[in-house]
Amino acid sequence: MKRVMVVFPTLWDARQLAACPALRGRYETVFTGPTTEDCPSEFDVLAFLDEVAAGQRADDAAARVDGVTSSSDYPGATVAAVLASRLGLPGAPPRAVITAAHKFASREVQRASVPEATPDFRLVDPRRPDGGIGDDGWPWFVKPVKGAFSLLASLLRDPAELAAYLEHPAARDYLADYVPMFSTLVRTFTDLEHDGGFFIAEQPVRGAQVTVEGYLVGDEPHLLGAVDSITDPATGSFLRFDYPSALPDDVQARMVDVTFRAVAALGLRDTLYNVELLHDAAADRVWIIEVNPRMCGQFADLYEKVDGVNGYEVALALAVGDRPPHRVREGRFGAAASFPLRVFEPVRVARIPGDRELRAAEALVPGSLVWLECEEGQVLADFRAVEDGHSARYAIVNLGARDAAELTERIAAVRGALGFRFERV
Repeated sequence: MKRVMVVFPTLWDARQLAACPALRGRYETVFTGPTTEDCPSEFDVLAFLDEVAAGQRADDAAARVDGVTSSSDYPGATVAAVLASRLGLPGAPPRAVITAAHKFASREVQRASVPEATPDFRLVDPRRPDGGIGDDGWPWFVKPVKGAFSLLASLLRDPAELAAYLEHPAARDYLADYVPMFSTLVRTFTDLEHDGGFFIAEQPVRGAQVTVEGYLVGDEPHLLGAVDSITDPATGSFLRFDYPSALPDDVQARMVDVTFRAVAALGLRDTLYNVELLHDAAADRVWIIEVNPRMCGQFADLYEKVDGVNGYEVALALAVGDRPPHRVREGRFGAAASFPLRVFEPVRVARIPGDRELRAAEALVPGSLVWLECEEGQVLADFRAVEDGHSARYAIVNLGARDAAELTERIAAVRGALGFRFERV
């Protein structure tokens, strides 16, 4: 049985790994480092890398691992790549992972490799009142070059709005607290011109959003799946993620082609990645939103439910140099979805389900998984700091069904069985 180190574990890892029967007896996973959610801003990532690498080179053969992986966007994906490189294990080149995660550097590679799918973009320097992007091209969609969910992603209409955005305490705190570790990784493991202390302005684009997840084995591209993102029409908040995608086959084929070319240009081999794209049906254009150089832990069991292959099966196989399994439509369901349960007004969590209620709710639909993201008594109010500026997530439910319509029926039943109760504040 091969041992795989999972660095900076996320909220997805333990539940997904425990619920995947195909992994039993094949891989042993070892969680290392703080969780992504609990990693402090002052964390010494270089010291951590040195300590873990030294431990793996020690004489204790029983403690050594055969691979390193992470479903953590930051800093897990980069840490996994650096450790794999230092230990001579399979994995993506650290420079490729960091370049993909740096939204401006990634856009430069996309502009050269898939220009038809790359919107216009400019670097925003927060040390200049106008950001250094000039007076033309407005409006711009502005966000940090190293993002976290949708934090600080804003559509700005003119230079005055940009100046106010750059002076806002939230933007200053973000650069001071969240970005320094990423800048350290950029400066240590790449020759990129810009570290993480910048923003990017992008041409606003619209359309149906899809996440294409896949991997490269050497130079050979493989598709894991394409997942539709369904959003609230008023706020843009994510309401559900449906697999398989309902977009026409020819549109999906174009999205996959764009994804494969962009990822190959970035050099993201021997690792899972996921690429967020839009399809503008009116203009019949495909646009890349961003490239994420790691697996999507939230979607891992959706593929298993429909195709019979869990994303973690693929991730662990790639980490140790095994050939990942590939199956299509061999799962027990015709469709699957991940449902983020949200509140759209400030509330206090008056009641959460206990363990027995959680298991009973999951048992309503075999194979379902539920993650809690709140505590009893917690106030859910700071939407801008938590996620998308309009809502707060309090739980996630993943389940399967015959089709999308039955998914809607089943999530209503599971939500009711969970028995959350909220009080307005």
